[in-house]
Amino acid sequence: MASKIKDFVNEQREILAKQASRLRTEPVKAARAATAKSAQRIKALNPRIRAVSRSGVKLTAISQGAAERLIQLQEQLVTSALTDAATQLERAARTDNVKELVKDQAAVLRATRERIVSDITEAVTILKDAGGDVRKVATHTYESVTGKAAPAAPKAKAVRRKVKRAVRKAPARKK
Repeated sequence: MASKIKDFVNEQREILAKQASRLRTEPVKAARAATAKSAQRIKALNPRIRAVSRSGVKLTAISQGAAERLIQLQEQLVTSALTDAATQLERAARTDNVKELVKDQAAVLRATRERIVSDITEAVTILKDAGGDVRKVATHTYESVTGKAAPAAPKAKAVRRKVKRAVRKAPARKK
């Protein structure tokens, strides 16, 4: 039994000696191979990093352009609101009776409503254009980084809803 144990220990010692000698020589080869592979991977990241950096610059330009257009629109809104207010006051000062004043106010309200709708449409257009540009940059960046075409977004289904008409709570006036 003691001889079997000695034989087992000697076998294990030989196996460990072989592994120790292998570890002395192979780790250097493995480390060199891993280092070379890591260098290749790092070099392969350069175009991707450039693509992401360029997209960051493009996104900054898009947001600055949108902000500039929105600020210009806001300046136009304030200017036109002040001009309209001054015009209303001038008209009110020139009117001879209440009937003309009310008639002028109704015309001004219609013009103001149309201006507000136009201004909202312009603001939505600015944001929509910026969103489209952002989508293009994101798609291009995704394709550059992954090498794959971006998945197509599903198209939204048009939802038709029945529109309920407002019910008048007060009785209709007689003409």
